[in-house]
Amino acid sequence: MLSGKKIALGVTGSIAAYKAAALVRLLVKNGAEVKVLMTTAAKQFITPLTLATLSRHPVLVEFFNPENGGWNSHVKLGLWADLVLIAPATANTIGKMACGIADNLLLTTYLSAKCPTVIAPAMDMDMYAHPAHRQNLALLRSRGVLVAEPACGELASGLQGQGRMADPEEIVRLLREFFEKKNRLSGKHFLVTAGPTCEGIDAVRFIGNYSSGKMGYAIAEELAARGARVTLVSGTVSIATKHAGVTLCKVTSAQEMYDAAVRIFPDTDGAVMAAAVADFTPERKVEGKLKRGESSLSLTLVPTKDIAAHLGSIKKANQTLVGFALEAADEYANALKKLREKNLDLIVLNSMNEAGAGFNVDTNKVYIIGKNGEQTACELKPKHEVAKDIVDRLQSLLNVES
Repeated sequence: MLSGKKIALGVTGSIAAYKAAALVRLLVKNGAEVKVLMTTAAKQFITPLTLATLSRHPVLVEFFNPENGGWNSHVKLGLWADLVLIAPATANTIGKMACGIADNLLLTTYLSAKCPTVIAPAMDMDMYAHPAHRQNLALLRSRGVLVAEPACGELASGLQGQGRMADPEEIVRLLREFFEKKNRLSGKHFLVTAGPTCEGIDAVRFIGNYSSGKMGYAIAEELAARGARVTLVSGTVSIATKHAGVTLCKVTSAQEMYDAAVRIFPDTDGAVMAAAVADFTPERKVEGKLKRGESSLSLTLVPTKDIAAHLGSIKKANQTLVGFALEAADEYANALKKLREKNLDLIVLNSMNEAGAGFNVDTNKVYIIGKNGEQTACELKPKHEVAKDIVDRLQSLLNVES
């Protein structure tokens, strides 16, 4: 599965940098094309000549070649790569990745890349266990960075514990599995809705909700990571997607989202309706800006169109439809009722009573319910991990191995 893959390998200043030689050799042996980027500190542990010889490409360290002024473009490198692999990844580099610091060629390439990133941490056990480092790792995971977990054993300090960089063979195995999984939905097209809708009262005010769009965006990116083409119909959010397989369609109101979904859905293999669509909208939008008056203001609200229900009514036999339900009471019964009334294949239940789940947070805890009422609980974890669980269930309906 690595044949023809383009891998940008970042090597940082760890004693484990010596393993990069074996890693490059294995990647090339498995058919990958490897370009190595080193930090200045990494050169203290392994020479660029060694890695250039094994990779058959010049090793890149600086932004400019001091001999001729040639520029090593981090943007081109980020576009070239199918995957950025940083092995070993020191606590220093991981911390900078988490904070968006770009003070060397490797970090600017990581920030420019549109492809997935895998890191293989390597450090002493106490550094690995430090709360600051654990928080940085969790943040990177929430952004979709994959982590090749370090092994336990004897460390350079002489201590015994977790912190040894994963063996090159283990990292290559992880990459093979990743690319194999990435192609599972190749040729499929999905519609995903995400974020809130804003229902205008006048030119400056609206009725809305607290949805951040993070769950829907995570699902769109997970589908794209598995090879699918995704059209993401998004309400107004403050996040963005960098995945090349996701086409963004921005909308504002429930009516606009309805129109876009109805237009796109017939030409897809299915849809995931993760948006928090307003159930009601003002009957009349006032032109200009309403002025404060002495008396109270009354608004007449009318129901919006039910997007999931309409898609369920036009769904073809070869299409799969996944809905979401945010419930505060009788959660399971209400979610199951929605699934059946709207002709959904799966429904993802969010409970408002679960701490750390729902709107405007980075984590979620959901229950995935099938047509027969079978329920799978997903523990509280980052939304990109929950997205993997949801897409796994979606794949099982398509008879595609997860």
